[in-house]
Amino acid sequence: MSGPWTLPTRSGEHVVALAPDGAGLVRVHWGARGGAQPAPAPRRTSFETPLDLLPLEATALGTRSAHAAELVARRADGLRGVRLRAAGEVTLTVGGEVHELRAPFTDEVAEVDVELVLRSSTAHDVVTKHAVVRNRSPHAVELLRCWGGAFTPPVGPGARVGTLTGAWSREFTEAVVDLPVGTFSLGSRQGVTSHSASPVVTVRARDGQEDRESRDAGTYAVALAWSGSWRLQVEAVPFADHVRVAGGPDDEAGVVTLPPGGSVTTPELAGLWVPGGPDEAAQAWHAYQRTLARSTGPQHRPVVANSWYATGFGVRAEHQLALADVAADLGAEVFVVDDGWFRGRTCDRAGLGDWDVDEAKFPGGLEPLVAGVRERGLRFGLWVEPEAVNEDSDLFRAHPEWVHRASGRDPVRLRHQLVLDLGRPEVEAWVLAQLRRLLTRYGISYLKWDMNRAITDGGGAVPGGDDWSWRHTQAYHRVLDALREEFPHVTVEACAGGGGRIDLAVLARTDVVWPSDETGPRDRLAVQHGFLSTHPAWVMSSWVTDEPDVLDRDPVSVDFRCVVAMAGVMGLGGDLLRWSPEQRERVRELVALHRSVRHVLHGGLVRRHGTPADAAYAVQYTGEATVVVLAWARPGRPAAWRVPLGDLPAGSRLRAPDGSTFAVEDGLVVTWSRGDCDVIVLDRV
Repeated sequence: MSGPWTLPTRSGEHVVALAPDGAGLVRVHWGARGGAQPAPAPRRTSFETPLDLLPLEATALGTRSAHAAELVARRADGLRGVRLRAAGEVTLTVGGEVHELRAPFTDEVAEVDVELVLRSSTAHDVVTKHAVVRNRSPHAVELLRCWGGAFTPPVGPGARVGTLTGAWSREFTEAVVDLPVGTFSLGSRQGVTSHSASPVVTVRARDGQEDRESRDAGTYAVALAWSGSWRLQVEAVPFADHVRVAGGPDDEAGVVTLPPGGSVTTPELAGLWVPGGPDEAAQAWHAYQRTLARSTGPQHRPVVANSWYATGFGVRAEHQLALADVAADLGAEVFVVDDGWFRGRTCDRAGLGDWDVDEAKFPGGLEPLVAGVRERGLRFGLWVEPEAVNEDSDLFRAHPEWVHRASGRDPVRLRHQLVLDLGRPEVEAWVLAQLRRLLTRYGISYLKWDMNRAITDGGGAVPGGDDWSWRHTQAYHRVLDALREEFPHVTVEACAGGGGRIDLAVLARTDVVWPSDETGPRDRLAVQHGFLSTHPAWVMSSWVTDEPDVLDRDPVSVDFRCVVAMAGVMGLGGDLLRWSPEQRERVRELVALHRSVRHVLHGGLVRRHGTPADAAYAVQYTGEATVVVLAWARPGRPAAWRVPLGDLPAGSRLRAPDGSTFAVEDGLVVTWSRGDCDVIVLDRV
């Protein structure tokens, strides 16, 4: 059977069929159910094979030559490339909402098998794909590129590509690239997802192309579930009716070698189509990410008080308890002791790797502090950086061979620390044992896992050292999986110097992520604006701190800082003991308000109105019975600002806090009851 096979989603469908000669799967249609089919490919010359003209779901160098391929293989005996052909029946399995298609292919000469796996669900709009590559030959096979497939949005010729870029403390900045022809590529070679780019792109028709009858209106987007070095690329073939979006682990920084009989499973590539614009695409990503989360309720989205900005490395038990006193009074639910609690940690030059309580700071051990925090009605949490090590540590002195290090070279030092090679089985076992010991001994229920530098020395003199990013990332995922299984009550927050490791694979294994180390309120609001374009509010940790803005210097109130933090998973990160009674009163009120509407902020549809650079900006959260609007303004703002509410049926009416009602078509008038910001809670009637 050559198809077609239909993978339905919530809003549309993804239809594929077997290519001529069984050389792969072809995307027949992607968009609205029963929508327009892609236009026929134009005739080409003998410099392109027929396969080069097709929108293939995945292909290999050797099967397709003129344009990009996802699998680039080289056998140890010199045979290069893979010529894939169907190797059995394509199967489509339906289990409730989920549809799964498996398509086997092989190259009998290279003795390499590839199974392509596609999944969809009518509960969301995302189609995922990955590949399993197996080596049946007697020779080792090097996979110079090992990606799981591609998506071919029918938006061509060319496309407008939306991206999220940035730098440390400037993560998730939105940018748009006009790509008429050629290849646009972004990624990371740092061993982590990185601050400079997020593994997600949106793809829309170029200006003037939207009205083509051969395509569906709407937005296409593709994201990669991988937490190591990676690359995404968008290829716009001249005159083609589609562009090709592919990606996977970075193919410059590492090579995967399959021994005889070996196999590898690629990371998942996820794609979606929605009949709308960027906000509708954001909501579709949020709906999919809800299926990845074990929960989205308050148990794993608590109000956190974190000690870092109040103490730095100067952690003392009595000071921590004094902070916990204020945190409990302000309405926090968890108290997290950050860096500085472990042996030898008086600065950033020593201690990492020695995860024992510093007896000089805690003469009676950590137990009295844990008990004191709990007596105040708070859960207890701890900060760790288990992938890192200082050279001034007992761990490094005992195992200098455990770090990432290019053989024969002096290691690159950043922040006075090195990175453990988590891909070594003995290192993975040691890290997991340390975390098990801490979580068990102290009854920790909140774990903040940080990672504060790039991996610059990947590789080294170990077997398979050329695939160091694969090994490290897979071990990181395995440790997180083990923690979730063994300690289901523990909330795990992922951090990498801010937003350096945030992707679909991390969101599937943790509860909360730290989007940026930038906590100045206006700069932070800009980070959160971009973050919400792909990721949901219920994972977005956001603190009220005392930190100034670096870029955006317009003054702000305490209320403004609190309302920025309310937009995600609210936390308190300032020096609580220095806050005035008036500040504490404002924070206490807004923490209580956040907790009262948290089910809407974390469970409703998110829609952004404007940008943080505007004179007025708002984020709308629409729940089943309640709508919450958070708004922020600049000096010189209009006295009243009308927000055109979305995500509500025409004819709906809303009840304002003063008891009056209005039609949704009239919009919400914001009058800035809190000065430079506002929180409006509306009931649906």
